[in-house]
Amino acid sequence: MSGAWTLDVDAERIGTLWLDVPGEKVNTLSTAVMEELRGLLETAPANGKLKALIFVSRKEDCFIAGARIEEIGDITSETAAYDACRKGQDVLDRIARLPIPTAAAIDGVCLGGGLELALACRYRLASDHPKTRLGLPETRLGIIPGFGGTTRLPRLVGIQQALGIILKGGRMDPRRAHRIGLVDARVPKARLLREARRMVLSGRPARRFRPRGLVAKVLEGTGLGRSIMFKKARQGVMETTGGHYPAPLEAIRVMEDSRGKSLEAGLDVEAHAVAPLVVSAVSKNLIRLFFLAEGVKKKQVGGIGPKDVRKLERMGVLGAGIMGGGIAQLAADRGLSVRLKDIRDDALFQGLGEASRLFGKKVKRRRMKKREKSAAMGRISPTLEYDGFHTLDIVVEAVVEDLGVKRAVLKEVEEATRGRAIFATNTSSLPISKIASPAARPDRVVGMHFFNPVHRMPLVEIIRGEHTSDETAAAVFELARKMGKVPVLCGDGPGFLVNRLLMPYLNEAAYLLQAGASVQGIDAAMLSFGMPMGPARLLDEVGLDIAYHVGVFLETCFPDRMRGAPLLKSIRDAGLQGRKGGSGFFLYDRKGKQGAVNPKMKKLLPGAGPQPSPETLVERMVLPMVNEASRILAEGIVETPGDVDLGMIMGTGFAPFRGGLLRYADSQGITHIADRLTFWYDSEGDRFQPAEPLLERAKANRSFYDD
Repeated sequence: MSGAWTLDVDAERIGTLWLDVPGEKVNTLSTAVMEELRGLLETAPANGKLKALIFVSRKEDCFIAGARIEEIGDITSETAAYDACRKGQDVLDRIARLPIPTAAAIDGVCLGGGLELALACRYRLASDHPKTRLGLPETRLGIIPGFGGTTRLPRLVGIQQALGIILKGGRMDPRRAHRIGLVDARVPKARLLREARRMVLSGRPARRFRPRGLVAKVLEGTGLGRSIMFKKARQGVMETTGGHYPAPLEAIRVMEDSRGKSLEAGLDVEAHAVAPLVVSAVSKNLIRLFFLAEGVKKKQVGGIGPKDVRKLERMGVLGAGIMGGGIAQLAADRGLSVRLKDIRDDALFQGLGEASRLFGKKVKRRRMKKREKSAAMGRISPTLEYDGFHTLDIVVEAVVEDLGVKRAVLKEVEEATRGRAIFATNTSSLPISKIASPAARPDRVVGMHFFNPVHRMPLVEIIRGEHTSDETAAAVFELARKMGKVPVLCGDGPGFLVNRLLMPYLNEAAYLLQAGASVQGIDAAMLSFGMPMGPARLLDEVGLDIAYHVGVFLETCFPDRMRGAPLLKSIRDAGLQGRKGGSGFFLYDRKGKQGAVNPKMKKLLPGAGPQPSPETLVERMVLPMVNEASRILAEGIVETPGDVDLGMIMGTGFAPFRGGLLRYADSQGITHIADRLTFWYDSEGDRFQPAEPLLERAKANRSFYDD
């Protein structure tokens, strides 16, 4: 491929180097693009005609989105990874060594290798456009910035800021980038090139980091201070990741080892650190997850593309509790107008209060201005009646999990909207087709299952009932994307995807507790496995009453393998609700912070006996999920193993570094999993009976991703 770069030279001998990768929506730094840039850097400045050089993009809302991730995923040897890293460093270092002023004029996303290119320039300017974002997200792919970012960034903004940027892997707006010195100027988009020209002609020296304030001078300027920063950073990484992700720890080591060395020596340290990370299983799994999430953006439901779907811009939300308030806040934050309805004033106040609280957190974190919060809250209008519902495009119900109640509000909504609105039920387990049975327009009834808390959990299950039309499913799928969520399309089966897989896991945890395993032991085992929280804590988060309700429903559907542990009923009868009630397996303070194991729970549990090994605990809780997933795929509840893995990671936090539930199963071997299920079936009964679809895979020696 060629022709990505175009050099224009004006009468003042200022060169503007435009990047526009042919046939792509965004610019990425592929090998071909980098080689073309190398050639330009070797020839263009050498003829003496250039007085300055400005890098700019022709793509709308995108400067450079990073290196080409497909190429990173294809690298299988450390030698190849090291060589690729050094080649990329060399190209960008040629920018840094140019004898003329250089500037990156950044408009739109500037991530990964794109920001590393900007770091190699003498100056950086960013437009104040809302879509301009800068960041180094490499640690989220299991690697570290390898084109000079880990080495150059601390020299520009200081160690403390660099640690935050690289370890979190997030994106920052131009305001913050300017405040910390990552960019030299933040200017209106219309004046970006003009200001870049002015800057390269200004003769200003390149920015160098100088700590301000006594604390910063001690931390950044002394050996003891730097040691404290690196130690705290390591502790933070271990607390957050449990050590399952080597990239953040390597980033810290590179910054520490390259401190005080020449730039060239630092780049070599960086390249040697990148090489083993690129070929690691963690990186490969995180890259696969990246492409699963990217696939959602391109997915067509029923052959209907995003441009052809019905646009849903006016939403109603029924039920103004915590869930309803969270849905309303999310919709208003994304520019939708929302009609929030309940039958009680106090419930409306609760829903509005939840929305205001969530917007307030964004203001506090400087992700929103106060006037923007006021405008967003103004898009939510509360009501006790169905006034104005005839103008709505979609109504999302978040009322109690009762089939009769949901059918009743469906009929009311159809009358109030005159049949024009889509009715989306937020049910977590009830069949969509049963909810839709009294509907005049069952084709406009669909499941839209948000996970709690709405503002944090990225997954939304879009569930098609028996009569849900392609147009309805496609419109709601696209709405979920517009709301910043990751939608997964599901068929209408009990528990859909996530709850059907999650309940065997939680149920088995309860059986283990009944048998004498400790609350701390089962949670510690799953935390060590890589889950974001243990099953006891997760039951508290879900709500012990809700978990019991879902468990009873699934037991009626699958009485043999999903027979509920008696402990869950005992907990329900004891009135323990979990975190929302202040006590469950653990005690919680007013802010919801977890405390000690609940003394009341100890009375419901048997005395501790011999404790199973962590390996046994993990096996007994994870293998039933794999078993059930094989049935879900065979039944067509979801289309692909990737849907299962994406749903479990985005909906439950299933260890991303393992690639998801079924990637993990493939890594263990399907035959091995079938054998272990058979072992536990002989010992524990029907809960572990290997599913026929799983046995068929084992017999054919076929993994899930062989499909």
